[in-house]
Amino acid sequence: ETGGDNAAVDSKDTTILRFAHFWQATSATHKKVFEPWAKKIEEESNGRLKVEIFPSATLSKADAAYDAAAKGTVDIGSQLQGYTAGRFPLTQITELPGLSNSATQMNCMLQTLYDDGVISSEYEDTHLLFMMGSGPGGIHTVNTPINKPQDLKGLRVRRPSAIAGDIIEAAGGTPVGLPATDVYTSLQRGVLDGLSLPWDAMGSFKLIELANSHTNIPFYSSAMLVTMNKDKYESLPEDMKEVIDNNSGKMMAAMAGKVFDQEDDRFMAEAKAKGDVMIDIPDPLNDPAWKGPLEAGTQKYLADINALGLDGQTVYQKAKEASAACKA
Repeated sequence: ETGGDNAAVDSKDTTILRFAHFWQATSATHKKVFEPWAKKIEEESNGRLKVEIFPSATLSKADAAYDAAAKGTVDIGSQLQGYTAGRFPLTQITELPGLSNSATQMNCMLQTLYDDGVISSEYEDTHLLFMMGSGPGGIHTVNTPINKPQDLKGLRVRRPSAIAGDIIEAAGGTPVGLPATDVYTSLQRGVLDGLSLPWDAMGSFKLIELANSHTNIPFYSSAMLVTMNKDKYESLPEDMKEVIDNNSGKMMAAMAGKVFDQEDDRFMAEAKAKGDVMIDIPDPLNDPAWKGPLEAGTQKYLADINALGLDGQTVYQKAKEASAACKA
């Protein structure tokens, strides 16, 4: 019974790791990914490591968790790469349309590209623990079913990222930049006609109450990371580093992917049950109607990266290979 040993550990032998993220304490990310992870670290270290989690951006701003971990103002940080525009350009290639149809596939693709050294140069100032990613963000509208890109003409659609914004524009829609927290009232007032978000976010922001037509298309996905301060990791005794290592990488990426997919399924089922319109376009890059604008948006992003002197085309090719290998 290991529980009894914990009391025997002297408090001065306990290393506290402060973990900052922006998700709410009620979110599946906090409850089903981060809390079980912290508990495992504590148990497997016999109480010598204790992870204190600070949700809701209380310890570091949503877009500053990576830098906070790099600087050591927090020990562990999690955020979306897209929150710091231009900081992880190669990693964000994985967010391009048609590359992943589930969070499990997205997480596996991200972790594979990291492990294979394709995108790892973007994280050298921290000790990366594991990659995560959302399920695909489809297109959700009020009263206008989107079967083909032309159906977006004249609609004001909340863009989740610059890449997705370019694609909405290429299709003839008007992309609107707006925090996810403001989408509900904007839809309610008719200021917005639609939005692009993964199903789990549709559920947590209660947008299923308002949107009634859903196009399930891998329009974009969001990359996410969980990383640790380098010096803090290096300062741990070997056996404690091992506890961290045993709870890093592919295994954790897979666990998080499963949680996000379950959330997506749950909220999609909720929308179906209420009788919403469901349109499925699982392979848009091979769909004659969607191929054009999606490829235009993709090429624009890759051209922007190449302009920075980075080899976007090669990373995109490797992302496609990882995506195929990760197809569950």
